[in-house]
Amino acid sequence: MKIEQKPFGTMPDGQVVDLFVLENSRGMRVSIMNYGAALVGIEVPDRAGAFADVVLGFDDFSKYLSPENPYFGACCGRYANRIARGQFVLDGKVYQLPKNLQGNCLHGGTLGFDKKYWTAEVVGDGLKMSLESPDGEMGFPGNLQVEVLYSLTEENVLRLEYAATTDRKTVINLTNHAYFNLAGSGSIHEHQVEIFADQYTEVDEEAIPSGRLCDVEGSAMDLRQPTPIGKRIDEVQGGGYDHNYCLKSKVSQEPVLAARVVDLPSGRIVECRTTEPGLQFYTGNYLENISGKGGLIYNRQEGFCLEAQHWPDSPNHPKFPSTELTPGETYSQITEYAFGVLS
Repeated sequence: MKIEQKPFGTMPDGQVVDLFVLENSRGMRVSIMNYGAALVGIEVPDRAGAFADVVLGFDDFSKYLSPENPYFGACCGRYANRIARGQFVLDGKVYQLPKNLQGNCLHGGTLGFDKKYWTAEVVGDGLKMSLESPDGEMGFPGNLQVEVLYSLTEENVLRLEYAATTDRKTVINLTNHAYFNLAGSGSIHEHQVEIFADQYTEVDEEAIPSGRLCDVEGSAMDLRQPTPIGKRIDEVQGGGYDHNYCLKSKVSQEPVLAARVVDLPSGRIVECRTTEPGLQFYTGNYLENISGKGGLIYNRQEGFCLEAQHWPDSPNHPKFPSTELTPGETYSQITEYAFGVLS
């Protein structure tokens, strides 16, 4: 395993942002920067051995600082996904968060972990990103210590191991927001997707859960068999997938297969395995005329996200898997993206 470090850009305060490139003996390369602990690139081969970068992003670091960046590759927190009205109650106290999307809190607020400078450290064959989030930041209680360890195996598996501790009871929900396109560019409608879940969380027009779980059976949400992403996408609420699939009721200790996506022309495959109880499947419905890598222009439904996480708005739904973290406990999550090719 090789890890290369090189400058990628400069923050407004003068801090230098580095790009860390992990490469295995098979030539797979994963690029990660310490702004947002974000995945910048993943280069994998097709069935003919030709490599392509299969995640959306920018060549120029400054674009990651711009409002047009839709969380490309970022670690989202403290609370990934949505919290209704930017508000939750913990032990009888009301906590108010920023309302940065339609009157709700998205991905931790206006200054979430995706917009933070993380401390990077090479640990063995992996890259550890660390962050301290002070008590009261974005309205969340507790001084939070967060780590994400990225590692790449010889079997072309990218492994993300999250850990966090707090000195006050709080809520936490972390995920990675990489947008994948296994063809490298163009529409994802012909990608075939499988998501191994029988239910999803019902949401309103602002993607806020009602508290009700719906069966996928008989609907456009049923992706339990290989299905072209575009087959029934126009039937999906909101004109595209942006929903939490309920993988299991309890967090497991080892990653479990949650989803598989295949691009038949290239033969590339990605599998998402996770210890989390939910998977937000998002099909890039709001991408519009974004100038991306290599002169590409990203538009609607040209990237998909497999965001392993707890369920959205869990602090406001006692029956959902808990996202509470108390002093003395350690939040932990393992998510893997395993890449391969059709034989």
